Amino acid sequence: MAEHYNSRVASVTFQTEEPWLQPPPLRRTDSAQGEFSPLKHFVEAKKTIVEVFQQLLFYVKETSDFVEETYGDKALDINIEDQKLEIQAYADKLAIIKDVLARRHMKVAFFGRTSNGKSTVVNAMLRDRVLPSGIGHTTNCFLSVEGINEDKAYLKTEGSDEEKSIKTVNQLAHALHMDESLDAGCLLRVFWPKTKCALLRDDLVLVDSPGTDVTTQLDSWIDKFCLDADVFVLVANSESTLMNTEKHFFHKVNERLSKPNIFILNNRWDASANEPEYMEDVRKQHTDRCVNFLVEELKVVDREQAPDRIFFVSAKEVLNSRMQRAQGMPELGGALAEGFQERLKEFQCFERKFEECISQSAVKTKFEQHTIRAKKITEKVQSIMDDINIKAEEKRVAALKDREYQIDRLEFVKNQLILLISDIKTKIKAISEEVETKVSGAMGEEICRLHVIVDEFHSDFQPSPQILKIYKSELLAHVEEGMGKNLANRCSDAVNASVQVPQKEMIESMISLLPSTAQSQINMLVPSRKFDLCYDLNCATLCSDFQENIEFQFTLDWTALVHLFLGSVNALRALRRMNRNLQGSRPVLPVALTPSSGPPSIASQANQETALMTQEDLTVAVATTVSSLTSCVLIVQGVVWRTVGWMPIAISSSLYGLMYLYQRLTWTTKAKERTLKRQFVDYATEKLQLFVSFTSSSCSRQVQKEMTSSFTRLCQQVEQTQKELEAEIRQLTVKIDQLETVQSHSKSLRHKATDLERQLEVFTSTYLQLPQ
Repeated sequence: MAEHYNSRVASVTFQTEEPWLQPPPLRRTDSAQGEFSPLKHFVEAKKTIVEVFQQLLFYVKETSDFVEETYGDKALDINIEDQKLEIQAYADKLAIIKDVLARRHMKVAFFGRTSNGKSTVVNAMLRDRVLPSGIGHTTNCFLSVEGINEDKAYLKTEGSDEEKSIKTVNQLAHALHMDESLDAGCLLRVFWPKTKCALLRDDLVLVDSPGTDVTTQLDSWIDKFCLDADVFVLVANSESTLMNTEKHFFHKVNERLSKPNIFILNNRWDASANEPEYMEDVRKQHTDRCVNFLVEELKVVDREQAPDRIFFVSAKEVLNSRMQRAQGMPELGGALAEGFQERLKEFQCFERKFEECISQSAVKTKFEQHTIRAKKITEKVQSIMDDINIKAEEKRVAALKDREYQIDRLEFVKNQLILLISDIKTKIKAISEEVETKVSGAMGEEICRLHVIVDEFHSDFQPSPQILKIYKSELLAHVEEGMGKNLANRCSDAVNASVQVPQKEMIESMISLLPSTAQSQINMLVPSRKFDLCYDLNCATLCSDFQENIEFQFTLDWTALVHLFLGSVNALRALRRMNRNLQGSRPVLPVALTPSSGPPSIASQANQETALMTQEDLTVAVATTVSSLTSCVLIVQGVVWRTVGWMPIAISSSLYGLMYLYQRLTWTTKAKERTLKRQFVDYATEKLQLFVSFTSSSCSRQVQKEMTSSFTRLCQQVEQTQKELEAEIRQLTVKIDQLETVQSHSKSLRHKATDLERQLEVFTSTYLQLPQ
């Protein structure tokens, strides 16, 4: 043990011939040397870790914003709600840790029995009488000393921000001033200028305490002042031995903290100078007991390391020496006991060991767990970024496939629509022609049996003009209704079959091209209903110029004979010419309208007369015919009279008269009605024959319009499908771009996490790993 002491003292021997004239070359002697203090290790580590956490906090906030934005974009459909909450929690934790790190400092707590010199040790380290000290019970509360950049010292009491004069420290902390002093469990914070003590320049806080033998509130002391301490200094009295009160306190500390760093200062070792013959034995006795306490009882260090935690000093001598030097007096002036140099070297050795230990310990206790937590956060953020990248990649691949499918479908819909338009137009044309043929045939058949429809008409008939007008109006309505029904019965089923079957085929061929919503509503787009043609015969207009002739006409009168010899057309013209010759220029209505002549207009009559016979030719023909007829009659009468006599002529004349009388008597109202109906049938037949083409074309156009309308509605829905596909393709393109951006951003953030992880590894290897 003595050899260990000698080697430890030798390591701090002076390098001059007169060591009492030069301060020892320790790292805490002045400001220049203070820059190389082991405490700088903590300061540099603190600065580094704070910068890393600042970057980490900014990074996590950036990541949180990115995840929030990604999660908030519903179009991306990336489910990262848990990751969002997790990163937000990390950001909150890092903000707290960053603030904690900024307030972190190295803390050494001095404990021991009353009058063991705890305050004196602190003052010796501060090189000034900062804390109250003296014999007996002096320090009545906890006092912390920390450095400030100002030149003026001050203090603050617990729970108050009021800056008080440093001169009041004795009144507040000295046990002799019970009326003004603070309670033992209170903390008095002393702020001392860093310019006066280099030890305080590096975030070091020294905590003095009341004696462990004056209170029973050890547990509360430990909870309040010891849990964040990096080093504990047990100040013992070398004139006695370790007491149970001291051991009991540190046993409690050891229970609450894992292997605390404990130094033992056997103070007042200057008393050994009075008994030099027992000094080594007493030193060995104290050392053995202290080693057993640290190794066997507390188990905080190994037996080989324990002697480096035990020192024999005289704090009072060191304080006086340093104060004398600060005042410009010889450092060894005054009454100093023999062996002071060795005790001063021992104190300096304690300070060096203490600085090394507290710096390394503080870095580990203050930063290690936070560093580990930061590593876990970076690893977790990396994992989250990888997870987001993988999910975005899956979504991007799915979106690419979906877009490719939609593009193919759009191309298919366009091509298919072009083919269907051509095919369905051809079908519509064929169906229209088929319907036109069917309607034309059906209408021709109905015209042939028009007399049946007319015969079925029954109404009051009187030859008066007013009643005839009503009669003809009702007859026209009956004919139009009857022919319409008959045409519908003949054509409706065939037309419906012609329309519905192709319409169904059209729907089946186009339904796959329609939107899903339209597919489910196909019956609304193209309702399955019976198609009814509208046969607009318009008989009232068509036969509006019909003029009946129900005047009695003998069948063998000279007019009939003219018709017999000249034919209907030429006889009509001849009779008109004769009437005009007899009546001058006054226009004369025709005696009767024959079915073949119809009601031609004046212009059309003139044209027809010009086409068939000139006016002169007609006059010659009529005159020749009449003269021929007269001559023939006279010749026939002469021949008959000469051949058979007057009797046959009388009989023939009688028969002729009887025939006339019979026809005249049978010319009743019914006969007139039948004649009118026959005339109407002949007239309407000719007119309707001219209207067949128009009606069949109209029905064809109706069918064409119906099918075209259905096809147009379907085409509009197909165009809607195209628009929806194009819109979806655009949306997918935007989504793919967004997902690629998400992937790129997540990769970038992951790389940042890797860089932060590397910085944490460098910090660990630089500041947290013990040198080999």
